[in-house]
Amino acid sequence: MVLSVILTIMFSACNNSERGASIMPVGVELHEGDVVFRRGSGLTSRVVIGVDSQGAYSHVGIVVDSAGTKMIVHAVPDEHDYEGDIDRVKMDKPEVFFNDVRALRGEVRRHIDAEAGRKAASEAVALYRRRIPFDHDYDDSDTTRMYCTELVTYAYRKAGSPLRGIQHHELVFLSLETNCVLPSDILGCKDLQKIIKF
Repeated sequence: MVLSVILTIMFSACNNSERGASIMPVGVELHEGDVVFRRGSGLTSRVVIGVDSQGAYSHVGIVVDSAGTKMIVHAVPDEHDYEGDIDRVKMDKPEVFFNDVRALRGEVRRHIDAEAGRKAASEAVALYRRRIPFDHDYDDSDTTRMYCTELVTYAYRKAGSPLRGIQHHELVFLSLETNCVLPSDILGCKDLQKIIKF
């Protein structure tokens, strides 16, 4: 239980409020399969940096096309769309994902193979449509629930283009332990090229 609470804080967004404005610069063109990163403005960010000492971000998602509109699919706790909503895989507009209430800074990375990106985006949409719950245990072996970095790595692997060089980190809290992928692992993947940092 303690591990679940700590990891939920680690990977959650900073605030549920929709006030504020997007930190993403106007004119940024997102492509299907782009991996987007954000760093929060509060305690969550400090916890992530404490655990992911090589990283600058606390949350990741993947860009998809939804009826001609670019959206971001991501697995996140505590960002409910309505009363009674569960922690789950969500699809948000970029301006919601990068809302300044949730994000101090962000980055967009693009897969070197555009077709791999499109296929991974399609896999991410399928996860969203299945309403996959958020994985509070951070267990990659159980794909019936997902956390943010697991969703991105799973989508690319399922699309036939696994992200190379991704490591798992053993996190131990009291007597509980888990192996999980951290945002810095995806950020450092050589299959992804930096498009913009803001």
